[in-house]
Amino acid sequence: MMAMMLKEQGKLQYDDAVQKYLPAFPYSNITIRQLMNQTSGLPEYFDIAQGDMNPLDTLTNASLLALLAHKKPPLVFEPGTKWEYCNTNYTTLASIIEKVSGMSCEQFFARHIAAPLKLNNTYVYHLKLKSYPPSRVFGFSYDGSHYELNDLLRFDGIVGDGNVYSSVEDLYKWDQALYTEKLVKKSTFTEAITAGKLNNGENTEYGFGWFIRVPGKVVAHTGSWVGFLTEITRYIDRNQTIIVLENSANGYARTLIKNIWDGKPVTLPKTHVITNVKIIDGTGLPAVAGSVRVLNNRVWHVGKLTAFNGESTTDGKGKVLAPGFIDNHSHHDGGLEKNPSALAVTSQGITTIVVGQDGRSDAMDSIQQAIKKTPVSVNVASFTGHASLREKVMGKNLFRKATPAEIDSMKVLLSHEMDKGSLGLSTGLEYEEAFYSSRDEVVALAKVAGEKGGRYISHIRSEDLNLEDAIDEILAIGYEAKIPVQITHIKIAMRSKWGHSEKILRQLDRARQNGINVTADVYPYTMWSSTPRVLFPKKDFESITSAEFAVRELFDPEASVMVRYSPQPAWQGKTVSEIAAINKETTAQALLRIIRESAPPEQSGIVAKSMSETDISNFLKWPYASICSDGSMRGHPRGHGSFTRVLGKYVREQKLMPLETAIQKMTSLAAENVGIKNRGLIAPGYFADLVLFDPETVIDNATIENSTALSSGVEAVWVNGTLVYANQKPIANYPGVQVKR
Repeated sequence: MMAMMLKEQGKLQYDDAVQKYLPAFPYSNITIRQLMNQTSGLPEYFDIAQGDMNPLDTLTNASLLALLAHKKPPLVFEPGTKWEYCNTNYTTLASIIEKVSGMSCEQFFARHIAAPLKLNNTYVYHLKLKSYPPSRVFGFSYDGSHYELNDLLRFDGIVGDGNVYSSVEDLYKWDQALYTEKLVKKSTFTEAITAGKLNNGENTEYGFGWFIRVPGKVVAHTGSWVGFLTEITRYIDRNQTIIVLENSANGYARTLIKNIWDGKPVTLPKTHVITNVKIIDGTGLPAVAGSVRVLNNRVWHVGKLTAFNGESTTDGKGKVLAPGFIDNHSHHDGGLEKNPSALAVTSQGITTIVVGQDGRSDAMDSIQQAIKKTPVSVNVASFTGHASLREKVMGKNLFRKATPAEIDSMKVLLSHEMDKGSLGLSTGLEYEEAFYSSRDEVVALAKVAGEKGGRYISHIRSEDLNLEDAIDEILAIGYEAKIPVQITHIKIAMRSKWGHSEKILRQLDRARQNGINVTADVYPYTMWSSTPRVLFPKKDFESITSAEFAVRELFDPEASVMVRYSPQPAWQGKTVSEIAAINKETTAQALLRIIRESAPPEQSGIVAKSMSETDISNFLKWPYASICSDGSMRGHPRGHGSFTRVLGKYVREQKLMPLETAIQKMTSLAAENVGIKNRGLIAPGYFADLVLFDPETVIDNATIENSTALSSGVEAVWVNGTLVYANQKPIANYPGVQVKR
């Protein structure tokens, strides 16, 4: 406003160079207009001054100009080419006002704005003023238990970008004066609330000190500093204004008032505090004693907290509170419609499942509609499946390479799914519907996911006979597509290759050093679960030689159980060796019989013992490996016990890693590895996905014989701030959401 008044007096022009008034200003091509509409490209003065100020220095407009002239920091962008809010614009403008008017900003403001409008409680104050206004209010910050004074800092000897103290009554007087010509002409102010233009002619959404919400109708501005939060929104077309001033830094008054104004339902903030816990926050840092306060669906405060009067509380009784676990590879979504409480998941502390695995996925819209139709107790994120894309484009003719035209069609479909929040591309290259795809096909699709900020997760082309080639392939995909890649449920499922895990991890470490962002996830079992057809790496399902190789190298028939077999239900629950004995044949012959009589493949499922404990431990310890279940609602015990098994067997009993490291792998690392934001840490602003457990008793109980047995030691689970599991039972709450990239 002060610059506009001086412009009307003919003392400056908007398109004048700043150097005309401030010769020491080091940038010759920045104009006053660009300062006013935030298109100058100046760097933020906080960053410039931070390293050059002594602890007792107070920054002023003059010292900032001298610092700019001395350091001449590079511009963030060329003037007029972009819009970016920067406080340095307004401090520089204030220096011009003082130079042109011949008086300080606080004097000019008091004489030409406050006095004419009779603003009796409005003034400019900064730390270099000799007089102290007795009516000055203070800002406060809340640390979780009490409010603390949050007063001006050493930057606050400066003016132009803040430090105007006022009241709602005075601001309303000022607001009403803007409809008149008491301060400036109508045409002058109209320019202030008109969107600025970039050099290329594009409009910004900002005028002179106003965000343009609706051109010609709604303008607004907000601000925050040292415990203060402010907002003014002017509905110009109907002469209505919202003015909110807060000095408690919580921000909820702004939300409530806006809801009242818009006629929306008004609900007071709902808080809950979990006290007396050991907080393992997901960063890997040691546990600390304290409490966590949840506000609605987010973590609000973390520390030594005191409950509010009447606030709901949970006494953690000294147990561990951690971020809710994120399952990087899950098939539990298949049972959510019938089991929306997701007991298999929540009972082991999982709050987010990542689905769309092994190349098979539902469309993002379908997932959203399913959750809307049947609310669930767990969050659901999803990759887009390669095989699902192939099937949509190629029909059932999947045992071949895709044509260039088919790949282009798949790229379009994938791009649309990425725009709707898919985490990226998943493949199941060991399965027949994708086994015959070329690397070029996968790279072409991975590039689409990478360009959209997504990731690539793969059940690689071989976990046994051609394991080395399969690892080379995923690393090549990461390199060529420039995309983070994850080897899902990493394993060595071939007896003669057991013990090679350290060699594989050295290869992955070298790849990371060479710029390939490769990660992995692991489940803590020596058994996998799938169709028995994966025991034939060459896809020669009638070869007795390959069947004998499978028996000798790829699984233990005496410890591998058919958990599903539609042609012969009586065989369910029996080992392959037992089935061979029933039919009086060799185990290799029994395997061929199982394959031959179970077409299509989904008629059969096997839990096969195939890996070594040493390799599993090495993979679990790798710093870039998160935890997964690869589980479903029943079948393999991993679906009910993967995470508690890590905590009980590998952390408490075997001491494979510190508890804090295991929690990091289940939370923040899991979130980072698949691109999930604002989950995986106990920190203010993060979603309140939380698990309370007893580290002395937590353990899995699920077995092949009883795959749905619930884990011990998980005391309570919250999803988005709502309790969903306690006392070994689901709570009838369904706060789960679709998590998008």
